[in-house]
Amino acid sequence: MDMYEQRRNALQRLVDSLGRGGIASIAQKIGKDASYVSRMLYPADKNGSKRIGEDTAVLLQGAFPTFFIGELALLGGGATPFGHEAASSPYEAPAANGEGRDLIITQYDVGGAMGNGGKLILEAEQPGVIKSWRVDQDWLRLNVPTYTSVGNLCIVTGFGPSMKPIFNPGDPLLMDRGVNHVDHEGIYFFRIGDEGFIKIIQRVPNFDKPGFVLRIISKNKDDFPPYDISSKHPDFHVIGKILTVWRSEQY
Repeated sequence: MDMYEQRRNALQRLVDSLGRGGIASIAQKIGKDASYVSRMLYPADKNGSKRIGEDTAVLLQGAFPTFFIGELALLGGGATPFGHEAASSPYEAPAANGEGRDLIITQYDVGGAMGNGGKLILEAEQPGVIKSWRVDQDWLRLNVPTYTSVGNLCIVTGFGPSMKPIFNPGDPLLMDRGVNHVDHEGIYFFRIGDEGFIKIIQRVPNFDKPGFVLRIISKNKDDFPPYDISSKHPDFHVIGKILTVWRSEQY
């Protein structure tokens, strides 16, 4: 099944879940005619069928955050991206009040992050693990406006002192596993060989030759000085980008 068929199936499930008037509701939210949405549901070999391209897929995901759960359709199918084997995709569950459906965002397991039975070596052990978060659709829409796909979201439990005071060991970090390269400055979870790190990464000019290098920066610079590494280094892999952190305070 190619990614266009995956998207068509996901759209059909969305229409079914919305019930009567589902096609009209989807069309209104993504700014398309109802006939256009109907044609996206046609089999590929039916005259007049419309593929769900990248632009429309992004519109659908923005209007209906759970559209791609379990599909990873925006990734184009194929091999599992690095780091995806260490966490399952978020999944839906009925809301406790019976109104709508909640989203369960699961943990990223550093024990499975190597993908080959190995375990990442961290700068310090995690002080316990946050197994999952349960949120409603409004929380996701209002607090996490940008991500590659709902299916790529997971929770990482913070570790080590190098990023204090941005976050403390044991704090929850929301990560997007769909970001596997550094386009701009941000906080990333990455590995060098079998060692895992969560640091700020900047792209800085390489004055020795054309191009850029990546500057790895800790918030606690006194104990963890910055260093540079090439994005093409064979042992360097970006596992994901940290989207949001929640910092704890002890009282």
